Amino acid sequence: MKPRAGGAMRHFVSAMLVVAGIIHLLPLSGVLGSGQLGLLYGVALGEPNLVLLLRHRAVLFGLLGAFLLLAAFMPALQPLAFAAAFVSVLSFLWLAWPIDSFNAQVRRVFVADAVALVCLVLGVAALAHVRRRDSA
Repeated sequence: MKPRAGGAMRHFVSAMLVVAGIIHLLPLSGVLGSGQLGLLYGVALGEPNLVLLLRHRAVLFGLLGAFLLLAAFMPALQPLAFAAAFVSVLSFLWLAWPIDSFNAQVRRVFVADAVALVCLVLGVAALAHVRRRDSA
């Protein structure tokens, strides 16, 4: 019975990383250019420098999302993956919290990051449980 419960918790940890990874991969389509960035964030992007910065941001989110997916299946990477995802999610939520005039697309990003935060908290709790169980 003990190995089965531990296996279910390990799968839960992986599932939480997969959800957070997918959320972080969603902005990757922004690398395609200003049209896609406009769809993602509901803003007009006429400034080429801003488009460049947001496209680069899309690449970085893609890298983080890919790392989270990789870590879902490589337990040794999971603590680092959770830490990186917490930095990403909490920094956006912290920066966005005082702003009360989101457009619908940015509000969707806020909600997605709040969902990711819940997954990360649950995943870290499950990972801690698995590690305690394994060390006992």
